[in-house]
Amino acid sequence: MLPLADTAKQKRPAVVTGLFITANLAVFAWELWLGIGESDKMLASFVTEHALVAKRLIGHAGDGAQWLTLLTHMFMHGGVAHVLGNMWFLWIFGRPVEDRLGPVKYFLFYLLAGAAAAVAQIVVDPGATVPMVGASGAISGVLGAYLLLFPTAWVLALVPWIVPVLPVPAVIFLVLWFAFQMWSGLGALAAGLEGGVAWWAHAGGFIAGAAMIWWAKRARLVRKK
Repeated sequence: MLPLADTAKQKRPAVVTGLFITANLAVFAWELWLGIGESDKMLASFVTEHALVAKRLIGHAGDGAQWLTLLTHMFMHGGVAHVLGNMWFLWIFGRPVEDRLGPVKYFLFYLLAGAAAAVAQIVVDPGATVPMVGASGAISGVLGAYLLLFPTAWVLALVPWIVPVLPVPAVIFLVLWFAFQMWSGLGALAAGLEGGVAWWAHAGGFIAGAAMIWWAKRARLVRKK
C-alpha cells in the first residue's frame, strides 16, 4: 500500500522534515553526479567511505569514522525509486510527528531512530559485507512514532490490484506494514540472504521509534494536540 494522505492534524510548518528531505535529495544528486561517465570510481569511493558495512564497523570498532556511518548511511540511497519512496513516506508521516515533538526533539529523534535501526540490522547480520544505505530505518522510526501519536488517524492509501484508493485506519496500515517487514526479515534469514532490503533495520527502527515516543509521552515531552 502506498500512502497518499493522512488525517492527522498539523498546526505548525514541518521545517525539519523539509530539511531532511532536502538533505537526502541533495546527497542523492551528488551521488548521481559522481556516477556520471568514468567518474563512477568516485561514486564507489564515496559509498565505501560513508555507507554502513556491519562487518567493517565491528572489525574496526575503535575507528570513529566507522561509527559515523551510523548517521551518514541514512542520507544515501541506491536509486531513484529508493529515494523518492522514502521521501514520500517521510513527507506523509514525518510532518505530523514533527508537529507533536517540536523541531529540536524531532531532529534528535529522527537521527536516533536511524542509528537504532542500523544497530538492529547489525545485530541480526553482523557479518554483512554489503554496504547499507537509505533513510528507511529512520523513517521506520517515524512510522512507529506516528502509531502511538495518532492511533485514530486514517491514511488514504493506494492499494494495487484491489481498489484504486482506499481509506485505511492508520493503526491497520502501520501494523500491516510492520508485520510485512518482520515476515520478510524472517524469510531473508531462513534463506540466508545477504544484502538487498534491510528488513531488520525497518523493524528495529519502528520499534525504537515507538519506544522513544512511549517514553517521551510519559516524560511529558510531547506537545498536546
